[in-house]
Amino acid sequence: MQIEILGVESLGVRGLSCLIKTKSRRIVIDPGVALGYRRHGLLPHPVQVAASEIVKDKIREALKGATDVVLSHFHGDHIPLVDANPYQLSAQSVVELFKTARIWAKGKENISYHQLQRTKALEKILSRKLTSAEGLNDGILSFSHSVPHGEIGNGYVMMTRIEEGKEVFVHASDIEMLNDESIETILKWKATTVLASGPPIYLPRLTRKMRENAWQRALRLAQEVETLILDHHLLRCLEGERWLNRLSYVTGKRVMCAADFMGRRRRLLEANRRLWYKKMPVPEGWHEAYSIGEINAQFYRKFL
Repeated sequence: MQIEILGVESLGVRGLSCLIKTKSRRIVIDPGVALGYRRHGLLPHPVQVAASEIVKDKIREALKGATDVVLSHFHGDHIPLVDANPYQLSAQSVVELFKTARIWAKGKENISYHQLQRTKALEKILSRKLTSAEGLNDGILSFSHSVPHGEIGNGYVMMTRIEEGKEVFVHASDIEMLNDESIETILKWKATTVLASGPPIYLPRLTRKMRENAWQRALRLAQEVETLILDHHLLRCLEGERWLNRLSYVTGKRVMCAADFMGRRRRLLEANRRLWYKKMPVPEGWHEAYSIGEINAQFYRKFL
């Protein structure tokens, strides 16, 4: 089994996309990308936009010849969007790449109005119904029933299990270490490698108790699996990076972010957005020109 993580916060964008290659299948999970439209009152820095261009290209390349595409839920950083903003992956750019792949999607139950509208728009442009894969098995692929998107009451996601030989990879999407149900499922699945979202400690609503419980769940998971990759919401702030480093130190296990797993330098671009604006001021009108296609972010790729 080959695991390639395509786009996550430690690689400069919002998302949790990956490509899993086995002997018989080419599986793309959560082919979406976003940048956080505003953080600290600032639009994405052009260096972030450059990172998003690179990731979008990687996702489109991964989709070529994909046998399976998995959509864990319908947030804009996890799926291609019909009404994508300039920094997201547009559904129009990947329609042809979806034609031959089997699509495994979270069910439409227990989703918000906006997610349902995105799903219907995606179905229309793909000319395909996105039927629920929750609880299904198909050879090496298995899917969970809905588990909470973070804390209970904040929506739901679907997790994916891929087994080949002695390896079991689990894509745990936006579980955020904030509920027990998802952790119990992962342990029951006997995962050897887990890619999951860590807790969104950049959000003020996360109480001290929630943080403590998230730490204990992550600690338990780290002790049970061979390789634990925590990223996404966790690395939208520098405090999250320190949290991850401490977890790795305390457990002495293979606990890392996606960039570490891929042997790449950590690029916490959103966490450092204000710093990028300070050290590299953005030309006036840059975002407006980018949004209408007058310019691209090619120049800024050299800083990645």
